[in-house]
Amino acid sequence: MRRVLASASPRRKEILQTLGIGFDVVPSTVDEPVIKGLTPEALARHHACAKAKDVASRERGYVLGADTVVVVDGVVLGKPVDEAEAASMITRLAGRWHEVISGVALVWPGRVEELSVTTRVEFRAIDDDTARRYAATGEGADKAGAYAVQGMGAGLVARIEGSYSNVVGLPAAETVELLERNGALAEWP
Repeated sequence: MRRVLASASPRRKEILQTLGIGFDVVPSTVDEPVIKGLTPEALARHHACAKAKDVASRERGYVLGADTVVVVDGVVLGKPVDEAEAASMITRLAGRWHEVISGVALVWPGRVEELSVTTRVEFRAIDDDTARRYAATGEGADKAGAYAVQGMGAGLVARIEGSYSNVVGLPAAETVELLERNGALAEWP
C-alpha cells in the first residue's frame, strides 16, 4: 500500500529518506492553533492526526502526519510570527531547559494510531544581542521555538536528553516502530 507524508517539511522528508523509507509528499492545509485544555503532548498528537486525516480524505494508503511543539514553563511556543518574536523566544529559552514534543499519527483505511515523543533540550546562556542576531538569520522562522537544531541553532544547544531526530521534527525510531507495527513497512531495513 502507498505511503504518504502529510507534511511540506523538508526536515521530515529528509529523515524518512535517511531511513530508506519512501513516501509521496502531499502537504496538509490544516491550521495548527493552540487549543486550550489540551496538554502539549495531546496538542501535538491532535495536530498530527488532523493533518494525516486531512490528507487521507484525498489520498489512499498509509498517511503519516506529524507536528512538533516547544514547551517552556508549561507554555507552548509555536512558530514565530516575525523576527522580533523569534528573538524573544530564543531569549526565553536561553540558559534553560525546555521540551520538544512531536506528535505522530498514522492513518489508513479504517484505522488511526498516534503517539508523542518528548525530548529535553538545554540552551546555553546567551545575551539578547546573540538572540537577535540568530533570529535575523531567518533559520528558525518556520520552526516551533524559533530555532533549528540541525543548523546554526546547534550553537545554542548545550545538551539534549532523548531523540535528536525528534528535535529536528520527526522521532525516527518511534516512527519506524509505528510503521512496522501497522504493516506500513514490509521489512526494515
